[in-house]
This record gives sequence, C-alpha cells and structure tokens, in this order.
Amino acid sequence: MRILDGGLATELETHGFDLSDRLWSARVLLEAPEAIVAVHRAYFEAGATVATTASYQATVPGFAAAGLDRTAALAAIQRSVTLAIEARQAYRGDRTSAHDVGDDQELLVAGSVGPYGAMLADGSEYRGDYDPGEAAFRDLHAPRMDALLEAGADLLALETIPTVREAEVLVRLVEERGATAWLSYQCRDERSTAAGEPIETAVAVAEGSPGILAVGVNCTAPRHIAGLLARSARATERPLIAYPNGGDSWDAASRTWTADEPSGAFDATAAVDWAAAGAGWLGGCCGTGPPDIQRMRDVLVTRQAGAS
Repeated sequence: MRILDGGLATELETHGFDLSDRLWSARVLLEAPEAIVAVHRAYFEAGATVATTASYQATVPGFAAAGLDRTAALAAIQRSVTLAIEARQAYRGDRTSAHDVGDDQELLVAGSVGPYGAMLADGSEYRGDYDPGEAAFRDLHAPRMDALLEAGADLLALETIPTVREAEVLVRLVEERGATAWLSYQCRDERSTAAGEPIETAVAVAEGSPGILAVGVNCTAPRHIAGLLARSARATERPLIAYPNGGDSWDAASRTWTADEPSGAFDATAAVDWAAAGAGWLGGCCGTGPPDIQRMRDVLVTRQAGAS
C-alpha cells in the first residue's frame, strides 16, 4: 500500500499564501521555496510515503507569461524536485515522528505533470473541453517531464487529466523516456472523465504500458470514488490509485474552492473501502491536509493489522 500526500497548494493557502494568480503553487517555487519544503515534510510526518512536487502548474509557457525565460523556467521546475528531496532527507534525518514509515517503505518523490488545461488557468481541466492536438501536448509536457526526471524524480504523476486523448500522449511520452508514472483522471461523476468519456475507456489507456504503475482518479469529489474504482477494476488489472479532493468544487472565475453539500466531504475512513476495491495507492488532493493523511494512514494500518 502506498500512502500519497494531500493537497500541496491548498495547504500552502492555509499558511497564508495567496495562490490566486495563474501560476498557483508554482509561484511559491520562486518566492518561498522553504514553505514547500515544510509542507512536504508535514506530509511525511503524517505518514505519506510519496511527496508530489509543486510542478502541477509549472510549465515553460506559464513561466514565460510571468517573465521567466526558458532556462529559468526549467530550473524552477527542477527546483520542485530538489525541494521534495530536501524534505525527504530532513525527515529521514530526524526520526521523531510517531508515523515513521521510512524503515518499512521507500519514500518516493513524484514529479507532478498537470494537464494542458492547468496551464490555461481557466478551469478547463475540470471540463476537458480542449484539444490542441498531439504536437501541442508534446511541446508542453515533454520539457517539463525531462526536467523533473533529470532532477531526480523517482516517478511522474500524470494527474488531473481530463481526457483520454491527452492521456494517450502522456503515456507515449513516458514510454519514450523509459520512465515510470501513475496516470490519474479528473472525473465529473462516478462513471466518466471530466470530458464525459467512460472511465473504463480511460483506464484502458495504461494497458500494455509497463511504465504505468497505477491508474485511477484524483481531484474528484469523494462521493464518486467508490463507483469509479468499481468500474476501473473491471477494465484493468493494474493497481488502482485514488486521491480525491476535499469535496468542494473549483470556481475558475474567482479561483477559489466552493463548498458542496456536507455529505460529500472527504472522509479518510472511506480509504478502507477504496483499498478493498483495488486501490493500492491512496491519498488526498486539493482541500485535504496532513491530518487527513494521518487519519487515512491510521485506518489503513488498522485494517492491515486486522487482516493479518
């Protein structure tokens, strides 16, 4: 079982950072890198065995719009990896946490590769209503993937992907690099990707690709996870991954999260059911924090102990 971290950007917001511009958490790479290290460290202390880098919205075109040239942009993307590695080293060097998992599992750094829609900064990763073509997808994703791998990321996190067509390009890029990755989709309901494609079709993109270690969903409302996992398990034998958001909805106009009905809120204890449905990689996304990951780890450890 792999325990992922929770939302990095929303956790930074809880510490007072304004992430309302187009760069989102990528701006903190430039302005306060020590804060990113602290958040990664907090998730390791909570029991996470994977740190996901602050590169979700970090792209060469995105940084160019903020005034950085290509060299500086790629350096910032690589910095997202070195900061996560720094946090991992600091955690390993101070084994005071009550949830020291370092002796049991390797701690991984996953280089976040967000969708093309994240660069557009208009919420389109939650709609999937874009298709710039394979060449445009490659031009955006390939330099970032190379930078993340060259900086020492253990694997790539192809995350919040809203369409099968973008996922297919990303999987090919992983294969061309001989890399490993997980592939996770943003979904609109318990059946479909954000673009309305069947989740069964979406997860099948990973079939035949040895570099895809797990496939599933992220930044999706928690109430949809059980249905999505059940359908995914019937369509693939790959390990499944699930890390839902806190249960709110993203408002692209105001660049804020708005609360959905209380019954849809993130509940870490549901991870037991998600694991039973085949998810071997579990965590949280936007709107979840270290306490949620600690609770998730605790209930999963209790489940495992009870089964042994």
